[in-house]
Amino acid sequence: MTVSADEYLKRILLSPVYDVAVNSDLQKLDKLSAALGNEIWLKREDQQPVKSFKLRGAYNKLSQLSDAQLQAGVVASSAGNHAQGVAYSAKRKKIKATIVMPETAPDIKVEAVRSLGGEYANVVLHGTSFDQAKEEAARLSQVHGYTMVAPFDDPDVIAGQGTIARELLEQNPDLDTLFIAVGGGGLIAGISVFLKHLKPDLKIIAVESAESACLAAAMQAGVPVPLNHVGIFADGVAVKIIGEEPFRLCKQYVDEVMSVSTDEICAAIKDIFDDTRVIAEPAGALSVAGIRKYLQANPELKGRKFGGILCGANINFHTLRYVSERCELGEQKEAVMAVKIPERKGAFREFCESLGGRAITEFNYRYSTAGEAHIFVGIKLREGEKEYAQLAAGLTDKGYQCFNLSNNEMAKLHVRYMVGGRPPCLLNEKLFSFEFPEQPGALKNFLDTLGENWNITLFHYRNHGAAEGLVLAGFDIKDEHRAEFDQHLAKLGYQYEEQTDNPAYKFFLSEVDGLFD
Repeated sequence: MTVSADEYLKRILLSPVYDVAVNSDLQKLDKLSAALGNEIWLKREDQQPVKSFKLRGAYNKLSQLSDAQLQAGVVASSAGNHAQGVAYSAKRKKIKATIVMPETAPDIKVEAVRSLGGEYANVVLHGTSFDQAKEEAARLSQVHGYTMVAPFDDPDVIAGQGTIARELLEQNPDLDTLFIAVGGGGLIAGISVFLKHLKPDLKIIAVESAESACLAAAMQAGVPVPLNHVGIFADGVAVKIIGEEPFRLCKQYVDEVMSVSTDEICAAIKDIFDDTRVIAEPAGALSVAGIRKYLQANPELKGRKFGGILCGANINFHTLRYVSERCELGEQKEAVMAVKIPERKGAFREFCESLGGRAITEFNYRYSTAGEAHIFVGIKLREGEKEYAQLAAGLTDKGYQCFNLSNNEMAKLHVRYMVGGRPPCLLNEKLFSFEFPEQPGALKNFLDTLGENWNITLFHYRNHGAAEGLVLAGFDIKDEHRAEFDQHLAKLGYQYEEQTDNPAYKFFLSEVDGLFD
């Protein structure tokens, strides 16, 4: 169904969404604005009762249904936020809603749907993707006569999302550029059709996850086309094919399409938290990730007014572990690399000295051969890629072989946790865990204090920003030297504990598997 621009404006202006939705704040991000040299404004859709903008479109759609349609009930498919919007709206309208969600949907969203809809919401988990859930919802609609409440490809849903545009224009009519997240396209379609008619000089930039860039694919093909695969980290935009009607509007009103990586999304979640103390979900942080990336690519832009939309804050708590691990890579404040160093006493300390005082965020090592060691190391950066290039050149000049892994997804996701294994030959290895005060140069100070009397055979360190640094280290200690080693440890002043008999060590890292003996 094609709707004219004038009709969209009318539907947006007359939408009854404020029966349930709030006029969310447009907040200036002071810290990010100072860092980027431009005014950054964020529309806080996390303030909605369902913690996302999806309530607007869902309620507007239900408000346009006939009494007969309401009595028969509705069905919707969603990865989470649209489901919550439909469930909340159904409860307010006192009608039955069947919500089909993929089995991969975060628990927090599944439970929220059940809670928000109460007795009016029936949750059905089906398939492993949004598209499979969508197919099941369509089947239920045909079998039971339910009205389908589409998450994005519906003019009434699009008009409901477009009410954000009216608020934006009232709150800050001077925005130069607006960045909007894209999944199925309903949000950007509704906002752009309204704003481009009332303020055509406003630049609108679509921001997609690189793992689900369905709008870019459609722009290239000229028509919506399905992606072969979508990543589910940013589950709120994990859509294989953009909606027909949103795409029609995007072609007409969107000025530019860009994509951001997972690391850049994680960095944006941190940016938002630093300014608002709100934890955005990955899809909710897309616009800020886009702003940061856009300004990094256009450093000459200063004093402009950029807007973004925090479109959701329904994050699974356990996802925060991953976000915390990756955000500094996304900000280019950390680099991870593979380095070859000599296998001899003092090599660790010499390598630390070669870093020129830079903080080490991670250090993984396992004895490999008698001649050389392969390490996985993370380095704190202040000037991004430029500083890394200088660091790599300096290491090369000192005879080290190194390789940048900062953009290697497999290395960041898996290999960093797998560096290790059993040594290739028998060692007199003893394993210890250490704690020491975390401060600039802490790891180098630890190694200096430790000394060079015993060869290190295993080493793992990760700086998590806590007050205490944690190290797991193995040493090649002959029995006749054990008493001397113990005396040395006692003089160091660090808290430590021997882990040689730890079953995890015996099973995965020891040269002899003694776990089941």
